[in-house]
Amino acid sequence: MTVIAPTISPVTTTRPDLASLLSDADAINAQVIAWRRHLHQHPEVAFQEHETARYVRTVLEGMPGLIVSRPTETSVMARLVGAHPGRTIAVRADIDALPIHEENAVEYRSTIDGAMHACGHDGHTSIVLGLASILAPYQAHLAGEVRFFFQHAEELSPGGAEEMVQRGVMDGVDEVIGLHLWAPMPVGRIGIIAGPAMAAPDTFELTITGTGGHAAIPHETIDPIAVGAQVVTALQHIVSRNVDPLDPAVVSVTQFHAGTTFNVIPSSAQLSGTVRTFDPALRVRIPVLMERIIKGVCDAHGATYTFTVEPGYRPVINDAPLAARLEDVVRRTFPADVLIPMRPTMGGEDFSAYQQKAPGVFAFVGAGNIPDDIRYPHHHARFNIDEASLAIGLRYLTAATIELLG
Repeated sequence: MTVIAPTISPVTTTRPDLASLLSDADAINAQVIAWRRHLHQHPEVAFQEHETARYVRTVLEGMPGLIVSRPTETSVMARLVGAHPGRTIAVRADIDALPIHEENAVEYRSTIDGAMHACGHDGHTSIVLGLASILAPYQAHLAGEVRFFFQHAEELSPGGAEEMVQRGVMDGVDEVIGLHLWAPMPVGRIGIIAGPAMAAPDTFELTITGTGGHAAIPHETIDPIAVGAQVVTALQHIVSRNVDPLDPAVVSVTQFHAGTTFNVIPSSAQLSGTVRTFDPALRVRIPVLMERIIKGVCDAHGATYTFTVEPGYRPVINDAPLAARLEDVVRRTFPADVLIPMRPTMGGEDFSAYQQKAPGVFAFVGAGNIPDDIRYPHHHARFNIDEASLAIGLRYLTAATIELLG
């Protein structure tokens, strides 16, 4: 990758205030967009972010005062250690892309077949690079430490956050913050949720085994497709009839594979999907209910099965007092209509790994713009962001970091 040289202010002897830092943030908007577009053109999927990590490290090493390291093979951490003692704040960005072929016709579209930044991670990385670039020149005036995480593999369990935590990046951290550019929210808005924010995204695999045969003689078979269809229908009763309506939960069958041709009943069918919960007890209970249903349907028709559940990330639970402080930061930093109420989402995020070590808040920054056709959901081949969201995200993280450093 060709590295874009960052626009960096020299080390300064002037003690900054928030207004001057926000002015610095606005001044580098074009650079942040350039970083984002470069990353968008060169996506790498989870655990393969070698060139992305090398690029991020090179950009960071061009900034004064940063101590840059590689906690894992495809991640980067930069530390800005102030000249005065104080608190330690971590700011997280994710750098991986998705195995999706981009269908956008933008000039900065992906140059890698079958890989695309379809979730905004290129924007997250660029925003946090921007934050590092505006804070680094003030290292001599800083009280405390800021750690900038550029994390690999958010999109693929077991996730890069857990691995980075195991490598000690959170040791001594007082609070951790992050953001997600959020396509369902219009650009110009910020949402901060106190408490449960994103669900635990567990996955399941189910194989139903019957006896195959000719499609014209179905009575001599045990049809795994017919059995599987009943299982899919019956599983829908878990959330509607076995879970308290006030407890958020999702059970979705997302894959059903069986058969090879029109006149053969296959001997087996493979199903898979996801379970999403917030409550730890419900997270344990739902797979038990699922297996009870699967066993009952299979036994009724003489089929057998194998059923496994793979735990995903923990739910993202934002620290309520910290969320209240950051909401106040948004109110002081932006016009009154920027902060909006936001409900939890059943999407998953491995930011939760950092929250096991320190209080943390994961915020949402609006990135959608329907009039400009920026309206496609995350993980869609035509996903994009309104790049005005980058400046908003940078102003938010700047104000939030200064607030938490005290």
